[in-house]
Amino acid sequence: MNQPGSRGTVRALLALGLVGAFGFAGAGTAAQAQERVSGAGGYAAGTTAAEALRAELGRRGTAAARSVCYRAHVTGIGWLAPVCNGGLAGSVGGNRAVEAVEIATSETGGICAGAHLADLGWERTRCAPNGASVTVGTTGESRAMEALTLETGLGAMAAQGHVQDLGWMEPQAGLSVTVGTTGRHKRLEAIRVWV
Repeated sequence: MNQPGSRGTVRALLALGLVGAFGFAGAGTAAQAQERVSGAGGYAAGTTAAEALRAELGRRGTAAARSVCYRAHVTGIGWLAPVCNGGLAGSVGGNRAVEAVEIATSETGGICAGAHLADLGWERTRCAPNGASVTVGTTGESRAMEALTLETGLGAMAAQGHVQDLGWMEPQAGLSVTVGTTGRHKRLEAIRVWV
C-alpha cells in the first residue's frame, strides 16, 4: 500500500523500522493451532479506549505523551479489553472478524478513522480530539470490517492488520495509514497500532 514518491518512501522506512524493532511482521499467522485474543493490557473488557489511555498515561507518570489505546468488537465475543501501543486487538487463529474498532490517542493532534465494511464499502470518517475515543464499524449486525484507515493530526503513526487467509500484513506508517483489504471479501481479524 506504499504510495509512490517521498511519502511512500517514508512509510516504507518507518514500517521497516517497526518490523525490526518489534518483530511483528510474521507474528501470529493463521497456521497457529490456538486462538489468541487481545486483552493483555490489563484492562477490563468494559473499559473504553479513552479510559485505558488515561490509565496508560498515569502508569507512565505523565499527563502528556504520545500514546494510543484501542479495542476491537469481535464476532461471537463482543468488545474485547483495550490494548495500547502495539498490543493485539482482535483475534488470531479463531476465524473471527473485527466488526468495530474504538481508538483514542494523546499528543497526536487527534485521530480520524474510517472502516470498509463487508457489503457496504467505506463508511464516513469519524474524528476525535486528543484523549477522546472514536468508534468505527458496526455492532449487532454481524458485519465484518475489511479495512481500517487511521489518520493523525500531527506526527507519524503505524498500524498492522491480520487478514483472513493472509495473516499479518506488512505494517503501514505515516500520517495516514490503511490496513486490511478492499474488493477481496477478506475480513480483518486483528490490528496493532503505534504512535
